[in-house]
Amino acid sequence: MSEQGRACVVFDDHLTDYDFGPSHPMAPVRVKLTMQLARELGVLDQLDIVGARPCSEDDLALVHTPQYIERVLKLSKHPTHADLTIGLGGDDNPVFAGMHEASSLIAGASVEAARLVWTGERSRAINVSGGLHHAMPGRASGFCIYNDIAMAIRWLLDHGAQKIAYIDVDAHHGDGVQAMFYHDPRVLTVSLHESPQTLFPGTGYSTEVGAKGAEGSAVNVPLPPGTSDAGWLRAFHAVVPPLIREFAPDIIVSQHGCDSHMDDPLTNLMLSVDGQRASYLAVRDLAEELTGGKWIATGGGGYAVVDVVPRAWAHLLSIVAGRPLDPETPTPSQWRADVERLRGQPAPSRMTDGRHARFRPWEEGYDPASWLDRSIQATRTEAFPLNGLDPTL
Repeated sequence: MSEQGRACVVFDDHLTDYDFGPSHPMAPVRVKLTMQLARELGVLDQLDIVGARPCSEDDLALVHTPQYIERVLKLSKHPTHADLTIGLGGDDNPVFAGMHEASSLIAGASVEAARLVWTGERSRAINVSGGLHHAMPGRASGFCIYNDIAMAIRWLLDHGAQKIAYIDVDAHHGDGVQAMFYHDPRVLTVSLHESPQTLFPGTGYSTEVGAKGAEGSAVNVPLPPGTSDAGWLRAFHAVVPPLIREFAPDIIVSQHGCDSHMDDPLTNLMLSVDGQRASYLAVRDLAEELTGGKWIATGGGGYAVVDVVPRAWAHLLSIVAGRPLDPETPTPSQWRADVERLRGQPAPSRMTDGRHARFRPWEEGYDPASWLDRSIQATRTEAFPLNGLDPTL
């Protein structure tokens, strides 16, 4: 395969310098274990590994306020201080030395992924360290300091993209990305997440559809706690493909937080690795159908750092590479031994949870007694007419 035809992962070891401390759930070891697993499975042989440069302060100011960037810089140099008015300090976003440098490098990695795909240098690109979708223009939130996804989307808009579809499958609402493009009809943000009634950040209702002049550009599918593979995939396919097809994007950007898994300690969804893998394939299929394959993927949440994250994202890396792993693939013995040594717990032996990612298509009927179906129907009712679609079909 020619270099231009190959996909890539934007990565170097400094991307794991984003570190809130040993007791924080956002542990950088989850990225290290992912890359090690992907390497030992041969996935990285199918991907070019590309480095990245940090975003400059001027670049960051395209989506963040100068005052916020200045405070991050100061706190990064004086990590014993905090500023809770901008979300820095406390349990969610503790301040750490080098915070600005680590965060701006993750943002730079997602911008580099966008550049590589948009210019045609690579067919697809992924930044597994990215996906920090909660960061707001002037505030850190939900383990996210700089919003790398918004940076990538802004770069694409500034370099000629006319229509960008953003798909967020994290268990938490992609509120920061939505907020930054809520007034921009060129960016369609679609988020499937656990109901804001039961999970941070408390936003992402179906009634959030975009600001005046951009009505229909935000789409939210709030899912009941306990939703498993069949329900999640039913919701995805009832909402996402028809909207993305109607929007006809130039490129797809996606966030793949795997905290929707049944073993995740912070959320209440019940997906398996097999269901998550099916979601990655569905996003890939939309990119192949609609954008000539132009697809930028990121990581995101995911706090079962041994049992879930490495397997889920190794699958994602393999799908980006164009060589999806067989779910029945055994995990390498050396990786399992390293996990036990590093974490003191046994690692999964296979790349599957033994589930089958089947679902009942929406076209087979709506059940008004089902919370899930009522949620799907509410989203279709709110968003479809604004995008020229009939919610009853």
